[in-house]
Amino acid sequence: MPIASRRHAYDPALVALGAAIRTARLERGISQEELAALSAIDRSYMSSIERGAQNPGVASVVRVARAMDMTLTELFAEAAL
Repeated sequence: MPIASRRHAYDPALVALGAAIRTARLERGISQEELAALSAIDRSYMSSIERGAQNPGVASVVRVARAMDMTLTELFAEAAL
């Protein structure tokens, strides 16, 4: 299990981003494991991102958005960021 980002874990922006990723994933009928594989991210790390425990890098967020056929603008709008 990944260690939570000590400095930023559960920051409201990260929680909102994680919730937006989860919502978009569920709307598309994609499992967390499938999204992780499509994004080249470990499944447990994806879980941490969705919970807001991790501060993912830009490249990771781009891969997640692309895996769901979304733009970063759409993903961040969903998160209200």
